[in-house]
Parts: sequence; C-alpha cells; structure tokens
Amino acid sequence: MRVLSGIQPSGALHLGNYFGMMQKMIAYQEQEELFCFISNYHAQTSLSDGKVLARGTLEAAASFLALGLDPEKSVFWVQSDLPEVQELAWMLSNFTPMGLLERCHSYKDKVAQGGRPNHGLFAYPVLMAADILMFQSEKVPVGKDQKQHLEVARDLALKFNNEYGEVFTLPEPDIDDNVATVPGLDGRKMSKSYGNTIDLFLDDKSLRKQVMRIVTDPTPVEDVKNPDTCNIYQIYALFLDTAGRESLRQRYLTPGLRYGDVKQELFETIRDFFAPFHEKRKALLADPDGLREILVTGTEKARRIAFKTMRKVRKKTGLTY
Repeated sequence: MRVLSGIQPSGALHLGNYFGMMQKMIAYQEQEELFCFISNYHAQTSLSDGKVLARGTLEAAASFLALGLDPEKSVFWVQSDLPEVQELAWMLSNFTPMGLLERCHSYKDKVAQGGRPNHGLFAYPVLMAADILMFQSEKVPVGKDQKQHLEVARDLALKFNNEYGEVFTLPEPDIDDNVATVPGLDGRKMSKSYGNTIDLFLDDKSLRKQVMRIVTDPTPVEDVKNPDTCNIYQIYALFLDTAGRESLRQRYLTPGLRYGDVKQELFETIRDFFAPFHEKRKALLADPDGLREILVTGTEKARRIAFKTMRKVRKKTGLTY
C-alpha cells in the first residue's frame, strides 16, 4: 500500500509533529511503500522570510532522518523540488468549486488567529490534494484537523475521474484516535501558531522551561486529580505503554500527587527519549551538501512517479497535442 504525508518546515518541530505524524511515517517504511516530503510551499502561507524557510527546510529534513526515516526504504524529498505539483494544483483548481474551499474550517481558523487572508492560504487544500493525488496515494496519515482537507482531495479526484476516466486513486485517511490531537501547554491542539509547543531537540534548560509551563488546574495536593482533563497526563501518556498509563492514572486518583513532580518526570522522559537522536541530527546539519544529496536522490525517485501521473493527466486534459 502506498502511504504519503508531508510536514511543514515553518518552525521548530514539536511533540505534536512527532506523535501526530512522524513516528507513524517512520514505522510505515518497514511495511508499506512510503512517500514523505517537506512541504515548504505550504509553509509559505505563514512564513515569508526566505532565509528562515531555507534553514527550516534543512532542519526538518535532518530531524526526520535523525529520528529514523531511511531514504533507502522510502521516497523523501522537498516539495518545491518537484514543480509538477504546482502544475497539477492548477489543473485541479479548475475542478474546485468555490463553496468547497469556503467551507474549509482551517482557513477560517487561521485567519481568526491572525493569519494572512490570502489566496495561498485559501487554496491550500488544492495544493495538498495535488501532493496526494500526484503519487496515487492510498493512505494518508492525518490529524483530525486535516481530515477535511483529505476529503477535499477525494472530492477533486472524483470530479476529475468523472470527467476523464480513472486517473487518480481515491486516498483514505489514517487517523490514530489515541494521538489524533496532541495537546499543547494550554490544552489546545499543540501548534506553532498557538505558541504552546514542546519542541524536539532542545537543550535541557529550554526543554524543562517549556514543560514547566504546562497549564494545570488549581486542585489542592491533598485531593485526587482527574487525569482525563490534565494536560500533563495527556502528554505524558504518549510516552507510556498501557501498564504505564494505568500506573500514572492510579497516582492521579490517589491523594497527594503534586503536578510539579509529574512535570519533572515528564521533562526527564522527553529528554531521555530524544537524547539518542541529537547527535545524528547535529552531524546531518554539519554536512548540508550531503543532506541535499539525500534530498536530490529522493526527488529523482519522486519525479519518476510524478512523470507517469502527469503524462496521463496532460493527455486526458488536452495539454499533450
């Protein structure tokens, strides 16, 4: 089965990125045909500083590779290195009803948060559809907040197929209900736009500072706590197996638990979990030319698939004459 997903290099990667998408993608490479890309076109909807975007692209690639993505077992590239995706986005735009985009909640949410209400942000789902359909993706790991965009991709594939025959595979969403939405420091979805993240690859002092900012309720120490409404518990549980989560839950239900103690444990857990990956990431970033070579090789593999799709699309739409 062909699996595809991408990640934006619009800032430091965080626990929401890792548990919401990266961990699952790395696991998929052992059993599925994996396509994974750095979505720097998408990042431009919120980031206009070219130097920051270029640096963030390399950092995101290095982070993914350090965490275990194997370019020999997957197709790994940078979105902008494959211009065919913009061509396909244009073609799909001609099958995209305005009402379909106007109903997308992500655009409204981001504008409400202060995002720029421009065409790039508005048409984001069409470019995402092009990313997905270009590679005939069968399964797309997404969070609940991106499920609507995947439905847009399916709608556009159906419209195109109804017009020209069976051209695109209809993708299916892959949502893990256990980590569909990773909570941030304030309980909302962990997101750079909310400023509520716990970032990957921080030094100990900075990591501990972020963890200690997790918002808690005012329940007294001598009272039992509710793990189901506690941000610390929800984040900590991501690192635990079933027995570990149950043990932590029982501690919450026993009087005397101090939130500060659990935060300290969480800090140590995060630090120790990601410690083995720090040096590999540092080595990758110290050799940017070598990192670029890995991405170029991935682009060449991606282009072979994209060429087949676009050859069919151009012929069906009359652009081959």
